[in-house]
Amino acid sequence: MKTRDSLVRLKEFQVNEKRRQLQQLQLMMAEFERMSKELEHQISLEEKKSGITDPNHFAYPTFAKAARQRADNLQVSIRELRVQQESADLALEEAQAELSKATALEERDGGMRARA
Repeated sequence: MKTRDSLVRLKEFQVNEKRRQLQQLQLMMAEFERMSKELEHQISLEEKKSGITDPNHFAYPTFAKAARQRADNLQVSIRELRVQQESADLALEEAQAELSKATALEERDGGMRARA
């Protein structure tokens, strides 16, 4: 049946699309982690240079304060992306289950046509 073949192709496309979305989320999280670590390194250098490590100190470096805020924002974004990743994982599992069902139907129909 042509419609079953089209259904299988559609489900394969959906699975591949879900995988691609999941990979993009993982790449974004890895990049944000890298950026956050770089900011932490820059913060520590700035603190060493100024000799002040307390962010509440009146003479704490402005650059370090701004970099700390950016690093904190990145950590918030990473947490939000983890939530999205969990949803994407579930969506991928569902799409794979639907593909399995469609493939099984296609194989069953193919077997019926071969017997006829």
